[in-house]
Amino acid sequence: MQLYYASTSPYVRKVMVAARCLGLAEEIELLASAAHPVERDERIAAFNPLAKVPALRTEEGICLYDSRVICDYLNARAGGTLIPAHGDARWISLTRQALGDGLLDAALLARYEFSARPQEKQWKAWAEAQLNKVAAALAEIERHASCFHPLPDDLGLITVGCGLGYLDFRFAGLNWRRDHPQTAAWFATFDAHPAMAATRPHV
Repeated sequence: MQLYYASTSPYVRKVMVAARCLGLAEEIELLASAAHPVERDERIAAFNPLAKVPALRTEEGICLYDSRVICDYLNARAGGTLIPAHGDARWISLTRQALGDGLLDAALLARYEFSARPQEKQWKAWAEAQLNKVAAALAEIERHASCFHPLPDDLGLITVGCGLGYLDFRFAGLNWRRDHPQTAAWFATFDAHPAMAATRPHV
């Protein structure tokens, strides 16, 4: 398998955590990319017409995107249990994944407003609205964190963990741990797992 990769992308991290937990990381060739919200990387477009990472090509030549689809594929390929197959556990896991992805979507939009848009065109209220979504997601995570499993054995929790890691990486000033003690306690153990530690973002 081949994966267009960026070490700073939380969505790529999500895929790589899943791959490590499923024992598939060594089967994935990482391809360099320069994904950007404005400057299109045509290399990625060979796998994903949206030119966004992660984008994976299977050994059979099927191109898969986005992180949700890729993780579902990897889980199926490995016969894994990161996505429960049936019952309430399945819907809880998928909803947690949506919450983590939503946190990431909002955080990325807020970051792009200041990192990709010229200063004279930046819209502070827009960025603040996105960070309000981040705050709402954190509040929801805090409500349930005491029940979270401490190991990355569920794709929903992997996504939430990657979301919190992205806040540490790009929004350290938010100090999200201050008002979310249950989440902070859970994440301290979760983020120490080898699959999470090996995929922490870096510039």
